[in-house]
Amino acid sequence: MKGEDFIHLCQPDACKSCGACCGLYNYADSTRKFLTMKLRDRTKLFRETVKVQADLKAFSDAIKNRESGEKLYEVIYCCEYLGFLDDDEKRVGCLLHPFQNDGVDMRDVSFYGVELCNGHFCPSYHFISRAEKLALIRIIDDWYLYGLCITDIDLVKEYFRFISEGIYEVVHPDRLKGRLRDIALDFFSFKTSWPFRSPDTNRFGKYYFDGSQYMISHIDYDALGCERSRFDKIFLSLTSRFKNLEELKEGEEIVRKNIDEFIACYTMGVTGDRMA
Repeated sequence: MKGEDFIHLCQPDACKSCGACCGLYNYADSTRKFLTMKLRDRTKLFRETVKVQADLKAFSDAIKNRESGEKLYEVIYCCEYLGFLDDDEKRVGCLLHPFQNDGVDMRDVSFYGVELCNGHFCPSYHFISRAEKLALIRIIDDWYLYGLCITDIDLVKEYFRFISEGIYEVVHPDRLKGRLRDIALDFFSFKTSWPFRSPDTNRFGKYYFDGSQYMISHIDYDALGCERSRFDKIFLSLTSRFKNLEELKEGEEIVRKNIDEFIACYTMGVTGDRMA
């Protein structure tokens, strides 16, 4: 996958990164506050106690003893060596990586090891197009939201599909600034602010877990008395649960208004800050 067109989704720039493959969002409590405290604590302890590779066993034991091990999906390993890579806490990543340790690669002590860490590319690398990757990198500058969205293939592709159908072309990433970027950021921020989010703690996007296996959730449109929504994949990505037809219609209106606003602004060539 390397080459001139390669886009490193894990560490795209200095403003954000993704730690999902290291189990970042696999904790029973995967809220921003909880994960920030966890990563901050690990990073502080690592920098204070790990000087040479021989110190890693004590670090690993300390983290496992002080952290709750409750996970969404038992099969996915949550790596204790995931932390913040910068003092501003903008990027998450591997504390064992040679870029973090004066060129010394300590990843061979981790659960996955050097070879797997170097060679693993999540499905988003393969299924999200280059234009969609660049667009999302332009839109989001926040490690927590970026990781949630870049790994949600349905959410990314469905949003840009609806928009492309409205503007009759692929969204050009260079256009995503000012008001257009704000509109798109509003949409992807639904990942954390969606009003119809299921309260179930074992839900993550379209998946739900029982600890040992995962299943894909579905919205019971028959019970709501309507046909399958055209925004069904988006609703599932947002962990939606609608109590009645009125809530479904309200959800559809929220998504539709965002897409329509983006299409109108893109078509008119609107740039600059959002108007009041």
